[in-house]
Amino acid sequence: MKLLFASDSFKGTVTSEQTVELLTKAAHEVFGPCETIGVPVADGGEGTTDAVILARKGKKVYAQVHGPLMETVSAYYGRLSNTEAVLEMAQASGLPMVPENLRNPLNTTTYGTGELVKAALEAGYTDISIAIGGSATNDGGMGFASALGIRFLDSEGNLLEGKGSELEKVAHIDVSGLNEKAKAAHFTVMCDVTNPLCGKDGATYTFGKQKGGTPEILDHLEKGMCNYRDVIIKEFGVNPDDTPGTGAAGGLGAALKIFLNAEMKSGIETVLDLIDFDSLLDQVDLVVTGEGRTDWQSCFGKVMQGVGDRSMKHGIPVTALCGGLGKGYEQIYEHGIDSIMTTVDGPMPLSEALDKAEDLYYKGAVRMFRMVRAGMKIQVQF
Repeated sequence: MKLLFASDSFKGTVTSEQTVELLTKAAHEVFGPCETIGVPVADGGEGTTDAVILARKGKKVYAQVHGPLMETVSAYYGRLSNTEAVLEMAQASGLPMVPENLRNPLNTTTYGTGELVKAALEAGYTDISIAIGGSATNDGGMGFASALGIRFLDSEGNLLEGKGSELEKVAHIDVSGLNEKAKAAHFTVMCDVTNPLCGKDGATYTFGKQKGGTPEILDHLEKGMCNYRDVIIKEFGVNPDDTPGTGAAGGLGAALKIFLNAEMKSGIETVLDLIDFDSLLDQVDLVVTGEGRTDWQSCFGKVMQGVGDRSMKHGIPVTALCGGLGKGYEQIYEHGIDSIMTTVDGPMPLSEALDKAEDLYYKGAVRMFRMVRAGMKIQVQF
């Protein structure tokens, strides 16, 4: 029997890599000698770079860049091959990097993410995948583009720094200085949101509050974002609001699409492609996946949905081990997931479940594999 393990992390407790180790141990306890392979996976959010580096046996490459408030920080991208690199904006422009008392999307910038991309370009990488979840920013990607040589000017020709408060000042966008290597590279953006740049479902009003935006700040930012959009329409003949996902990461999606012609793809689909997941399914009898909490949202670009869909195409059954279940979890069955078991083994406070997460996961894995073994013993007569 050959088993493939591909589970998301349980945020703050068991990592994706640890699930592979615990599932392997449990499988050998229940089945004895059996062939197991495991691969860390993520859906394009926090931890994506680490998961892909581990799966591809890549290498972390560090660079000094600027954080969301233009402070100096150390960030890294992943070297996957001589031409491929992967990175996530949360490394340079992530919300956790900004203390709660300083969170204000008028003041934050994606400049450091642009610097991280520039470092990868200067090192010779021409195929770059970028995960853009978890941002602290709402600058329309101005900071990011500025780091790559694009100049944003006000009505008097003054150069803008590239932060949220300056969106309303943009009068002209000069792309003549765009980094030559950026022009020649191929960019893939891991993005699962479909929000436009502006409007009630746009970058500002959908995501700005969680980044520290008050109603007054959000109104200010939206006015600026609409101005930014109008300048793009005037100078490039393209309306960012017509492209789903341009509102992702405070408008970074728009900058990537319009200035770099980036390809927007599902995060989990990109990750599965990067790790060549389909080839791992060869001669596999059972796939095991999972996540911290499964509910209706799990069907929209999450790890279990991606793994389940790919496995179903190959006719391979999938079982899931999850921390807990929420409303609408049954919908995941339509995506190739045949069975779900939870790690918790009795009523307990969330704090206790988190404290005992690793032990609960292992015991849950043993229960799951014992159930699989029982199913293997059943002789069904038709």
